[in-house]
Order: sequence, then C-alpha cells, then structure tokens
Amino acid sequence: MEILAIIIKLVIGLSVLNVWLLRANKTTQWRGANAGSLKEEFKAYGLSEPIMKIVGAIKIVLSLLIIASIFHAPLVLIGATGMAIMMMGAIFMHAKIKDPVNRSLPAFIFLVLSITLLLIEAV
Repeated sequence: MEILAIIIKLVIGLSVLNVWLLRANKTTQWRGANAGSLKEEFKAYGLSEPIMKIVGAIKIVLSLLIIASIFHAPLVLIGATGMAIMMMGAIFMHAKIKDPVNRSLPAFIFLVLSITLLLIEAV
C-alpha cells in the first residue's frame, strides 16, 4: 500500500503543478467553456483574476504538501483533504456553467484519488 500511496501522491501533485505552472496558458479539452487559458476559464465561471490567483496558490501549496507527505506522512491529511475540497469546487464550477460532464473528469479523478489517499493513509 505504501508504493500505491506514493504513486497517487506523485500523480496528484505533479499533475496539478503541471496544470497551474506549465499549462496555465494552453488550451486543453478539459477547460471550462472551451477556454484557451486558466484566466479565460475563470472568467467563464464568473470569477475574477485575483480569485484565480488565490485558487492557483492554494492548489500549488496543496500539491507541494501532498508530494512532501511522501517524506513526512502527516502532511497528507492537510494536502489531500484540501485537494478534495478544491476538486469538489472545480466540479461545481463546471456544472454551474453547464459544461459537458466529461470536462469534469480530471477534477473527479483527482477527487477520488485524494479520498483514496486519505483512506490508505488512515489504515
């Protein structure tokens, strides 16, 4: 189970860092309202750029906490719980603008992985 937990931590952490640090200005099939960047996506959700920056900072910190929990296990509680909450918010925002369900797939997967991680670490 320890190896599975490490894999999940790396998948969540590195994937979210990739979205926010490397692909923020790139089009993907998962962006809400066919937005071409995170800025456009948040605008489609009716959220301001400062809110986007706050959400991004929170997700980056949570990702780093999840990765750091490989070496200091107690950090996973904060990181994975926070990430699960953020992913529920992402799913809600996709639903709010009536995106097709498949656009919420990454957020749903990371929500499930975050909960799975919490369950694994609780054992």
